[in-house]
Amino acid sequence: MEEEHPNPGQPYEGASRTAYLPDSPDGRSILILLRQAFDQRLIFTVGRSTTSGRNNIVTWNDIHHKTSTHGGPTHFGYPDPDYLSRVRDELTVKGIE
Repeated sequence: MEEEHPNPGQPYEGASRTAYLPDSPDGRSILILLRQAFDQRLIFTVGRSTTSGRNNIVTWNDIHHKTSTHGGPTHFGYPDPDYLSRVRDELTVKGIE
């Protein structure tokens, strides 16, 4: 929908992302909340990529995802013992509880 695009009428570039959650009761609970956020179009936005600096790119929308199974928090991966509580807080800010 054009009113949701920051630059209506301008093309934007999509992205493919893979995210990881632990297969645990807490991980499955977060998965349900992330699905709600996705259905409400809160997971992604179109904007400037902080990694590439390019404009009109599909980017994450302030809800962090783990995109690696290793490397820890500095590499968007596990282990990260506080991740599930942090992402739950981020979802709450967006109205997902």
